[in-house]
Amino acid sequence: MNSIVKKLLGENLLPLHRLRAGLTGLALCGFITACSPTPDPRLAAIAANDQPYNTGWQFFRSDNALDLATAQQHQDWQTIQIPHTPKIEPLVVNEQFQGDAWYKKIITPEAGWKEKQIALKFEAAMNVAEAWLNGEKLTTHVGGYLPFTVNLTEKLKWDSPNELMVRLDNRDNPITGPKPLKDLDFNTYGGIYRSVQLQINNDLHITDAVAAGKKASGGIFVTYPQVSKEQAMVRIQTHVYNAHYDPKKFRVVQRLMDGEKVVADQTSPLLSITGKSDQENIIELPVTQPRLWSPKTPNLYQLVTRVYEGDSLVDEKTTRIGIREFKWVEGQLFINGEKTFLRGVNRHQEYPYVGYATSDAADYRDAVKIKSAGFDYVRLSHYPHSPAFMAAADELGLVLLDSILGWQYFSEDPAFQAQIQQTCRDLIRRDRNHASVMAWECSLNESWMTEPFIDSLTNIVHEEYPGSMSAGWQEYGYDIYLQARQHRLEHYKEPNKPYIVSEYGDWEYYAMNAGLNQTAWADLLQADRSSRQLLSDGEKRLLQQASNIQEAHNDNFNTPAFADGYWVMFDYNRGYAPDLESSGIMSIDRLPKYSYYFYQSQRDANEVSDKFASGPMVFIASEWNEHSSLDVRVFSNTDEVELILNGKIIAKQTPDQNNNSKNLKHPPFTFKVDKFAAGELKAIGYIDGKAAAEYKVVTPGEAARLRMSVDTSGKAPQAGVKDVVFVYAQLVDSDGDPLRSNNVPVNFSVTGSATLISPAEVVTSNGIASALIEIGDSLTGLKLTATSANLPSASVEIAR
Repeated sequence: MNSIVKKLLGENLLPLHRLRAGLTGLALCGFITACSPTPDPRLAAIAANDQPYNTGWQFFRSDNALDLATAQQHQDWQTIQIPHTPKIEPLVVNEQFQGDAWYKKIITPEAGWKEKQIALKFEAAMNVAEAWLNGEKLTTHVGGYLPFTVNLTEKLKWDSPNELMVRLDNRDNPITGPKPLKDLDFNTYGGIYRSVQLQINNDLHITDAVAAGKKASGGIFVTYPQVSKEQAMVRIQTHVYNAHYDPKKFRVVQRLMDGEKVVADQTSPLLSITGKSDQENIIELPVTQPRLWSPKTPNLYQLVTRVYEGDSLVDEKTTRIGIREFKWVEGQLFINGEKTFLRGVNRHQEYPYVGYATSDAADYRDAVKIKSAGFDYVRLSHYPHSPAFMAAADELGLVLLDSILGWQYFSEDPAFQAQIQQTCRDLIRRDRNHASVMAWECSLNESWMTEPFIDSLTNIVHEEYPGSMSAGWQEYGYDIYLQARQHRLEHYKEPNKPYIVSEYGDWEYYAMNAGLNQTAWADLLQADRSSRQLLSDGEKRLLQQASNIQEAHNDNFNTPAFADGYWVMFDYNRGYAPDLESSGIMSIDRLPKYSYYFYQSQRDANEVSDKFASGPMVFIASEWNEHSSLDVRVFSNTDEVELILNGKIIAKQTPDQNNNSKNLKHPPFTFKVDKFAAGELKAIGYIDGKAAAEYKVVTPGEAARLRMSVDTSGKAPQAGVKDVVFVYAQLVDSDGDPLRSNNVPVNFSVTGSATLISPAEVVTSNGIASALIEIGDSLTGLKLTATSANLPSASVEIAR
């Protein structure tokens, strides 16, 4: 039950089954104060009409394309829970599964469903989906990243169970693009990899924004005609549908909540709607002295929308919103009137082994890591990411550039163009109420598009969200121009519109050119110069990655860009390559490289949050062993740093500004040490003469044991929802100081309600072995144990 409803109505709510039983024929007044008599307010907490429907599914996969009759004869079905991937892949994916993924669900209608509108909403399924109920074809949906709804109302049998069959085809597809997997720069995976929702609606109900299929309409659409620190206006457009044949009368009630405080509420007049028709209602709520949303202050409100038929509550939805204004003046971004430069990063959503089938909690942890790195902007590359990640961005203060699927592929086929155009519309309808979304990248990345096609996409953006901004990698047509640094190095000219450095720091150092061909330049790779460095590649190469990023980020400030986005946050798999793309500032296992701390040093030291790493920081980019550089680089956002070796002060200095760092907010510090001496190297960062942060690195001894840890990153492990969680085993010496050894075998085992997704044996990378587990139905007694030759075993309990 929605937490805001509990706040409104108190904790002593009736059990859900009693609520359902008690709703029939009962007048509910809720927010409408003119009603009489007043009903029991506890009954206003109408059951949520979207319910998770992720358990009890069955699955099999096939390399061959099967028809329904053949699939129905299949005997070896596996019971699974959604989200689901059709194949657990290896860490490095060279032969990603492509084929048929078949899912089956037995649906037994409940008594409470009668005289309701029943549908299943799939948040995403890869890539072409077909659905049958009791052998009758209901729908085909094309596209693997956005939701679609299957209406069951007229087809359900009430006297016996119903068989739902879903076929997914994730093979290369010229209608959806992008180009074939063997040539693709990322993997698209498969399965019903996001949640399925059972939707139970009364005849009179608020529509689903995507399923409604109406331009600039459907569901609830919130905009902000006026935004200032003194006064804001929240405009709420609600789309109501009457599925009954008879006309109805209804009211719409809007209430804006700030925690437990009612900020504003308003009730529409009594409205009439004919049978089998829809209607819009618009209510504007004035808000005095609003708490505005921004990357530094991600303030959120809860908008509670209720629909009453007469005096009976028939639908309710809660929308989390943030009041904010994005505005561009002479190419520069102003958020709520404050000029803002967005330091950002690109993200691919994949996890190792499970591909796209991550949990909501895992997506939240990714967002926490991104914010903790010092970023306030994410380009969602190169497709729509999960609603869970976007909700996390709203909460944490990450500005998003929302993208459709596209990469180096364009077709003149009208079916392809129509598919892309519809994808643009559906993306905006799904995501338009997120405070974090700045603009819409309805553009096929690195794909030369015709001007009429660009015109069609920019027109769609403006139709679907009047006043919003389109963004594209061709300068023509779009409101915001996206250009990667590698392209700028070849053909840069001063843009005449707002401009983002969409990608930088990777390709220009890898291929040493500004071209687009991902395969023709492979022989030019210089491993010591590239930004593509695995966590296991050692100090020298990780420092090179950091140097490349420092140089490129510094250079971006020589342009009029209002934002830049490093490529990329996490290492990831690529269809065309036999190895990981390793330019991430974190490994695919979500472990930080030196570059992660470079970005942390660029954040404001006075920004403090209890949801992500923040405040003053200092980090020594060195392993401090006999092979380490004696030019010690230190990243910090403090004024001064003091470096101390074995208790002796080496130096205390201000940042090392040079041509490659003069534009940076906090240039790195560089200390020259005369000679190596084993022991403790410590850095202390000072602000206004006072110690504000400290970090140390110690030359380790021999491996003595394993130290276990669980990656929570702001979200504890969740039971019952297929949460996937990283567990790390760190090699340490007898004093607890970490080793950086590679390729040391570590064996993992799990007890309790969980599954080990990664292999039982994993080798260390930079001294750490990473396991990925899937949480089952309970956290009780859940423990992960790691063993390595000649070392005592180590365990960690997985607890909330």
